[in-house]
Order: sequence, then C-alpha cells, then structure tokens
Amino acid sequence: MLRTTRLRPVHDDVGFTMVELLVVILIIGILAAIAIPSFLNQRNKGNDVEAKATATSAAQAFETCKTDSNGSYASCTLSSLRSIEPTLNDAGARLSVTSSSDDYRVTVTADRDAGAAVFTLSRDSDGSTARTCSTGSADTGGCSAQSGGIW
Repeated sequence: MLRTTRLRPVHDDVGFTMVELLVVILIIGILAAIAIPSFLNQRNKGNDVEAKATATSAAQAFETCKTDSNGSYASCTLSSLRSIEPTLNDAGARLSVTSSSDDYRVTVTADRDAGAAVFTLSRDSDGSTARTCSTGSADTGGCSAQSGGIW
C-alpha cells in the first residue's frame, strides 16, 4: 500500500481554478464598494471637526481681544485674532470674521472633497451664542439635516 502511494505521479492538479479566482475577486470588489464610501465619509467628518475647532478657537480669540480692547469687539480684526491665536493662520481663506462693538460672527468653510460645509459661530449683543452649519451636498460629515443645521 505504501508503495502505490509513492508511485503516484507528482504532477497532480495543483493551484486554483478560474472560478475560485473570480469568486475571490468578486468578494474583494464587494468589500471595496462598502469600505470606500465609508472612508470618504469619515474624511469629511474629520475636515468638519477641524473647521469647528477653528471656529471655536476664533471665538476664544475674540473674547481675548475684547478683554484687551476694553470690552469692545469693534477693533478685533482677522489679523488681530491671528496674532492672538496663531493656529488660525492654518485656516487661510476658509476663515472669515465680522464684528461690531458688542457682537461677532465667525465663519469657517470645511475643506471637503465635494460640497462645501460652512460652519458659523456667532455671539449676539445679549451674550447668546449660536452655532449653525449648512452644506450643499449630501448629509455627510459633521453637518447633517438631522441636526437641523446646528452643531
């Protein structure tokens, strides 16, 4: 019996069939179709979080500027905010601010792949703050229709 197994030819069928290879390629394609949109959505969320952090940093710089300016936001410009908080320089043209003596508005556009999301943080003269967002694309990232445009 041992002798018959030793005499068997070595060139038996080895390797994968074409059907097996096609099934593996199909499975990889399905996994990629699921993973890629999920990855892009996470990337948009990360960019939105960065925009929100920039808006919050600018608001904190406004409060510091108000203290330095004897209780008025009127002299707080984008360049003065950037000198108070140097990380605002990273936002470039995506950051814009407006202010009067007792209120301010910070607007940051998120750096997204498709469809810009705009995050706004504003403080009114009565001391109340509002955080709103808007997007022109699908509900992905940190600004969605489910939140009602509030972050």
